[in-house]
Amino acid sequence: MTDGFLRIAAVAPAHVVADVDYNVGKIIEYIHLLESKGVEIAVFPELSITGYTCGDLFHNSTLLDAAWNGLKKISAECSTLGIHVIVGLPVRREGVVYNCAALLRGEEIDLIEKTYLPNYNEFYERRWFAPAPGTVRTDWFTSHGAKIGIEICEDLWVPVPPSCRMSMAGAQVIFNLSASNDLIGKHAYLQSLLRQQSARCLCAYAYASAGFGESTSDLVFLPKTVIAECGTLLAENNREDFMSDPYVIADVDIEAINRDRSHTTTFADCANRNELLSDSDDVCLPMDWNPEFNLSYRNVNPHPFVPPTDSLIDERCTEITTIQESGLARRLKAVGSNKLVIGISGGLDSTLALLVAVNTTKRLGGDLKDIVGVTMPGFGTTDRTYDNAVRMMELLGITFREIPIAESVRQHFRDIGHDEAVHDVTYENSQARERTQILMDIANLIGGMVLGTGDLSELALGWATYNGDHMSMYGINAGVPKTLVKYLVRWYASRAESRDLRNTLMDVIDTPISPELTPADSQGNIKQKTEELVGPYELHDFYLYYMLRYGFSPKRVFLLACKAFAGTYTRDVILHWMRVFYRRFFTQQFKRSCLPDGPKVGSVCLSPRGDWRMPSDASASLWLKEVDELR
Repeated sequence: MTDGFLRIAAVAPAHVVADVDYNVGKIIEYIHLLESKGVEIAVFPELSITGYTCGDLFHNSTLLDAAWNGLKKISAECSTLGIHVIVGLPVRREGVVYNCAALLRGEEIDLIEKTYLPNYNEFYERRWFAPAPGTVRTDWFTSHGAKIGIEICEDLWVPVPPSCRMSMAGAQVIFNLSASNDLIGKHAYLQSLLRQQSARCLCAYAYASAGFGESTSDLVFLPKTVIAECGTLLAENNREDFMSDPYVIADVDIEAINRDRSHTTTFADCANRNELLSDSDDVCLPMDWNPEFNLSYRNVNPHPFVPPTDSLIDERCTEITTIQESGLARRLKAVGSNKLVIGISGGLDSTLALLVAVNTTKRLGGDLKDIVGVTMPGFGTTDRTYDNAVRMMELLGITFREIPIAESVRQHFRDIGHDEAVHDVTYENSQARERTQILMDIANLIGGMVLGTGDLSELALGWATYNGDHMSMYGINAGVPKTLVKYLVRWYASRAESRDLRNTLMDVIDTPISPELTPADSQGNIKQKTEELVGPYELHDFYLYYMLRYGFSPKRVFLLACKAFAGTYTRDVILHWMRVFYRRFFTQQFKRSCLPDGPKVGSVCLSPRGDWRMPSDASASLWLKEVDELR
């Protein structure tokens, strides 16, 4: 294990039923191949040494003796290798035959009997094998610094799989040797089962099922190799390519598994109630760190808040916007008013808030004119954002108000004695607070509430004016990070009722992110670009996700970022903005400590009432020191 990652593989070689020499040769061939790829543990299918469909030959001494000799040959081959291997074979002892998994670690051989033997429909295992003696086993083995459990095929399909007890007892990775025939709809169910078991047990789960070579007298076995981790499929072969010898490799995150188990307190509670006290004394111990480690067999999504595939975008966006609209609808019901006031800048965040407000009002059967959109052009407002703001409000049919703030702010400058030519924080924040004051007073005037527009990324960085745009009566985007805001607005655009609205929304997406609090350039374009000041939001969202979701250290976040953004940002750039992130995240906690209400939509949230409690005067020195050491 390196940097908390364990490299594992699931393999389903082509084989010949009852031809032990051939099967052993193929297994050894793949052991050497996987060893060359840095694999630390590999699992082969159920009864992989003999084949699963040997029938009554399982009670023939010739086959049984050959299988045991074949296991010893594989063990001898492994004794000089670093890779640990799990293979399947029939074993005769105590007057019966067991369907066994054999764990080979150097010269050691450990045998694990199959617990649950299917004897229904097409299965007749009780005809040949005896179930594992005694109670359901909970023991695990150590391999390359990880704790591993082993179960065999049907063990996974019962109401309480042995892997549940193994995991609660401490096993972090479960390996399943299987031989599962194929039927209509069965594979989809299997995928769901593997994902759910890895999620329920907070573990990694590697599954290898026998494929091409099994008897087809009555059944067909397609090769299946799958690796899942905490509910996510990391790797899976194409079972339709049944003529190949499929294998999959993945770098599974043991540190993330440990963190989830310690953070999800009910996991330990369940273990305690089942008298399976988890041996987890080493969960928080530092792990060896290698900055040159290459996560060759793990995909690290540079945008962890965004759906990983286009096919999921519609489903995910529908879910998020439904959460937002439901939250807003309930709040409107609670205050007894359908009237909303929103500051519309022509930027991404206010656009998303407006779209959510419009859809919510439609769901409630209300009047869109009860939504008051206010554009408040100031010293830095450009024609592009102003025109987009006005056009959106007109196309959506809400009440439109324009209230320029320049003269009001100038009066304020005179009152407090500030030089307008000095474009400092006072110059910028005075505009933000003037806008918030206008919105609040309009809300009082019409008996409505101000809908906040700030997003999760801005809350993390403190990129908001305290008691300015920081404040509202309901922060609808509080759980949505900036990288996801863009996808949501694009999703709304794809469903827009008119081409004009769709084109306007797409132009909002293409507009540089800016608070527009300093004057535009000589061509009237946005000069103050947020990502040039605080850094790329895709980097900050990445840091935020791995810091909050898994509690990872800067070193580990850096390792993952280098993998995710290879070819996009240099290591120096990643480190530069990482330091900015940690510094701002700590120093800006005081703004998050008094946030208005807002809905949580994902696994990461900064609500001081829910997910994130941190003292406003906590020191960032440990985190900044670690970032500086990486330089």
